[in-house]
Amino acid sequence: MFGQVLKLKHERVAEQLAREIRGGRLALGSQLPGEHALATRFDVSRNTVRQALADLIRQGLIETRSGKGSFVTFDGRTIDDRLGWSRALAEQGVPTTVRILRLELVHEPELAERFDLQSAECVAVDRLRSLDEGRAISIERSLVPAVGPLRNLPEQGLTGSLYAALRSAGLTPVQGEEWVDLSRVTQSDAELLGCAPGDLYLRTQRLSRDARGEFVEYVESLLNPDRFRLHLRFGEASE
Repeated sequence: MFGQVLKLKHERVAEQLAREIRGGRLALGSQLPGEHALATRFDVSRNTVRQALADLIRQGLIETRSGKGSFVTFDGRTIDDRLGWSRALAEQGVPTTVRILRLELVHEPELAERFDLQSAECVAVDRLRSLDEGRAISIERSLVPAVGPLRNLPEQGLTGSLYAALRSAGLTPVQGEEWVDLSRVTQSDAELLGCAPGDLYLRTQRLSRDARGEFVEYVESLLNPDRFRLHLRFGEASE
């Protein structure tokens, strides 16, 4: 058909298996059928199956154990990022490590104008988040107001979570808004994330405020789409 992109056999196999994994038909920890069984099911060669499995491994959906086979590693858990990815992932029991990429005092006049902030002086905190096994899953670039103890973060360093630092300054995010789109990864970010330049990642921009409406944090995150999904929930309209 005109305009239709023809996919390779192993891509079609990988896509079908990925749908079954993400849809819950193949649950976390379950073993995939063997190469011979998959080759028979999809009417392809075992080499095509191996290529498809390699795609699923790169997507973080499965892992292959020597002499045992392939097992689902996608957990399908839903996380609430209102208090930041670190807290959200921790509450779901997902072990991650964080590397600080930047921690400095900056002036952001465009941000101040965009969100009508009282001051353009902020503390920038850029972090690379990885699973404990070493795979990078996100880059988070936060801007927080340079007030109270936050102003001293560049000199003192961030020893705990940013959320804890915000609370120590009397700032607790309870409301805000978030924007989501797709963004192509730059060369420098690709090196950090271990992906190819130009790969598509989820980009979220979140503005958080406290109960009084005061600015708490603006964070822009690049999220590996194979590790994160968006789930929006709407409440019933009030009468």
